[in-house]
Amino acid sequence: MRIGFDVSQTGRTKAGCGYLADGLIRELSKIDAENEYVLYPAVGDVFWDPDCARDTFHCNLPNFRRQPAPKSFEASQSFWRNPGEDFDEALGSPDIFHANNFYCPSGLRRARLIYTLYDLAFISHPDWTTEANRLGCFYGMFRASLKADLIVSISESSRKHFLEVFPHYPADRVVVVYPGSRFPSPVELPRPEALRRFQPGKFWLSVATLEPRKNHKRLLRAYAALKQKRPDPLPLVLCGGKGWLMDEFESELASLGLTEDVILTGYLENDALQWLYQNCFAFVYPSYFEGFGLPVLEAMSLGAPVIASKATSIPEIVGSAGLLIDPYDEASILSAMERLLGGEVSRDRLRSAGREQASLFSWEASARQMLELYRQVALPEYRCLAEADQMSVAATTS
Repeated sequence: MRIGFDVSQTGRTKAGCGYLADGLIRELSKIDAENEYVLYPAVGDVFWDPDCARDTFHCNLPNFRRQPAPKSFEASQSFWRNPGEDFDEALGSPDIFHANNFYCPSGLRRARLIYTLYDLAFISHPDWTTEANRLGCFYGMFRASLKADLIVSISESSRKHFLEVFPHYPADRVVVVYPGSRFPSPVELPRPEALRRFQPGKFWLSVATLEPRKNHKRLLRAYAALKQKRPDPLPLVLCGGKGWLMDEFESELASLGLTEDVILTGYLENDALQWLYQNCFAFVYPSYFEGFGLPVLEAMSLGAPVIASKATSIPEIVGSAGLLIDPYDEASILSAMERLLGGEVSRDRLRSAGREQASLFSWEASARQMLELYRQVALPEYRCLAEADQMSVAATTS
């Protein structure tokens, strides 16, 4: 097989989608020497990484090659929006095209189409994102519901949600492939020089892009209440790049009197982030909505006691290995933090349980499952979902 693989979001400042695509293709490169892979550094007409030619995933193995990156965002938009009759040939004539960034191509004539399903938060909570991002995600997913030969969901929660929104799509064509952690080694790392001010076991940690969906405001309010009740609440460290609709975040910190207690690290490289996971007092993740919740798995895999939301996919990941809280209830977040800080809940028990739970997820297992799905989809007897048939079904459900 020749597998076309979207690596467009695997660049230097990658977030959830990028880490998932990066983890999968790295593991595929380790276990699959039989098939050819064509890597696409820019895919779609919404997302654009100006450094995609340099920073997205590269592989020097003989069965891997990269398509040239477009010279500009406008060139990329034109290519994807105007597929010609030779579109498959322009993509390197793949047998399978695997889309990984919410965008779904149209115009494929021969290649089977696999679409990665992350989450549908943009439908349930349109106020959590920008209009441009919301529309781009919706059009990509709607097109996938009409054209994709297989949809790979990163959780059972996302799978069920997708089938509720797009009931015309065949349920047996939506398969769950869980991601793994980007930190496969639990080896304790030395403290990076940039983190000298952090004392092991003396800080709370939360890792997420600063955007409304991640629920930082309720976390801040719960932490402010903790500060009022405890003489030493421990500092709160927030790691992640700044997202959208969060311009008032710093003013919120000031209004709660937390400017000196909350530390914003910005985007961190892997070694620094691993040290923080391994040395935090506990990891707190009160997100409202997740397709998977990769930071939760990362934290458990590195031995951090976990407090996380009992929302969407997160209970699938945590199981009984962490403290689950109501993300809409600041008192619930506060109570979990107090129980850990006061010793009512054993940190050692959570650390041990978290490591055991995290061992159930691995990129090797994910890649082997994905490789088998590639083989199934490529079989001649695997019936393509004809666009005309799907359009007809969509019309009857509208």
